[in-house]
Amino acid sequence: MEETIRDLHRMQLLSVLPQGELRQGLEDRTLTLRSFEKQNIVHFSGEKCTRLDVILSGEVAVERIDASGNLMSIAEFAEGDLLGGNLLFSRTPYYPMTITAVSKVQVLEIEREKLFSLFADFGEFLRSYLEYISDHAAILGDRLQNYANRSIRECVMMYLESESKRQKTDYIELAISKKALAEKFGVQRTSLSRELAKMRRDGLIEYDAKGIRRL
Repeated sequence: MEETIRDLHRMQLLSVLPQGELRQGLEDRTLTLRSFEKQNIVHFSGEKCTRLDVILSGEVAVERIDASGNLMSIAEFAEGDLLGGNLLFSRTPYYPMTITAVSKVQVLEIEREKLFSLFADFGEFLRSYLEYISDHAAILGDRLQNYANRSIRECVMMYLESESKRQKTDYIELAISKKALAEKFGVQRTSLSRELAKMRRDGLIEYDAKGIRRL
């Protein structure tokens, strides 16, 4: 158990807690370790949020299906991120979207009352929690605003502009598949491929198997 506690204490949010608190929580099961295999559902849309999940390893995606049946990946969360933090103390604590494991995932589950107790006892822990929730609420809101009700071409151009700034080049290497990129925009892969072909004919882009160049 001691090695597990040391690993937990390396996580940014948990590092401000005494190791004794982590040990006690694991012993009385107010803190629980849980694993999910790739493609497992971590939380269903409409599921009641009763605990905070701290992602210890792996990656998950927040997904929704639009009125046309298209799967849209809204956001991705990885090691050190939190799930349910913005819902747990809400009057309507239900997950609005499905959360799926993109890879094998391990999380630390913290029961609601245990979390509230930690807030009361450790002010720095509460501060770190609130900072995280505030920052990520803004990120998720921007993501929804950026892609909702936009054409595929607009989504592609916004994505390329963002990645061009991040990669510091007009040739954007694609770290994800076209299928995953289509899911990010909430469209079918075939629809994205058709639009990319049109954009190439219109002289806006060039692309190959590894990336896209803005013209």
